[in-house]
Amino acid sequence: MNPFIISCSKYIEGAFLAENVIIIGSGPAGLSAAIYTAREEFKPLLITGVPAGGQLLLTTKVENMPGFPDGIDGFELIERMIKQAEKFGARLVKENVVDIDFSSRPYKVRTDSQAFDANAIIIATGANSRMLGIPSEMEHMGTGVSTCATCDGALFKGKDVVVVGGGDTAMEDSLFLTRFCPHVTIIHRRNEFRASKIMQHKVLSNPQIKVMWNSVVEEIYGKQGEKGVSGVKIRDTVTNKTQVVVAQGVFIAIGHSPNTKFLHGKLKLDDLGYIVAKDEVVTEYPGVFVAGDNQDRHYRQAGTASGAGIKAALKAREYLQNLKA
Repeated sequence: MNPFIISCSKYIEGAFLAENVIIIGSGPAGLSAAIYTAREEFKPLLITGVPAGGQLLLTTKVENMPGFPDGIDGFELIERMIKQAEKFGARLVKENVVDIDFSSRPYKVRTDSQAFDANAIIIATGANSRMLGIPSEMEHMGTGVSTCATCDGALFKGKDVVVVGGGDTAMEDSLFLTRFCPHVTIIHRRNEFRASKIMQHKVLSNPQIKVMWNSVVEEIYGKQGEKGVSGVKIRDTVTNKTQVVVAQGVFIAIGHSPNTKFLHGKLKLDDLGYIVAKDEVVTEYPGVFVAGDNQDRHYRQAGTASGAGIKAALKAREYLQNLKA
């Protein structure tokens, strides 16, 4: 017996009928694609990943999503999008995709326990922020610790914050935060930045920004469950001495990892593992599209991911309509 359980499928006169479109990922990109393809009555199958929802689940309040002037909890936003997709006919499978076979059509998508055939696929698996690896960062994630200055910077208006990192993202985040925060302290584990020279100059010449070289964060202080943090414990990697830096916010800016490991050797990926696409959402395989942070190395916003999901859905619609023609 085949070890893979075939579900959410139909048979017509004994012939296997593939899914119209399978969407992989349930962040803003995947859910937007699901809403659009469902409204077109393609009955998309959405394989959510575990847990479902993407990085918005780490955000307590989203204030820059259009249509929510008072902000919205990240979890609630995802729940609303799921409800909207299901209302129009999207079906959810709460598993992880482990493999895709692009060698023949329909394409085969395999999860932890099932296998599906698909005429079109939208890959919206997103990316994960690299973390420090200390327990206290997750204890305060969304209540004082953030991985997105553009998303959360305005929430820290008038407060002192810490930025961890030394690349262009850390530089950009630090400069952006000076719009709201009187003092920004950059914690960097080396004695020089990896960022571009022009970004370094902007940061080092800004009187609101202080740099602590050869330093790592060992602990983030604050009352668990309460909004805001009170400070961070810093260790000097040269002298091994520690000190506490008073801060009400911590922004981690040490890079991102696209969720594309299962695609290595399957699709074209760049040197960092991001999917290489044409026209933003088109891959080298007919009917296979990409959307969101697994392709976007720059913006990484819920709104831009949602827009990419919509573009991928419209491309999928065009492709499926041509198949039927």
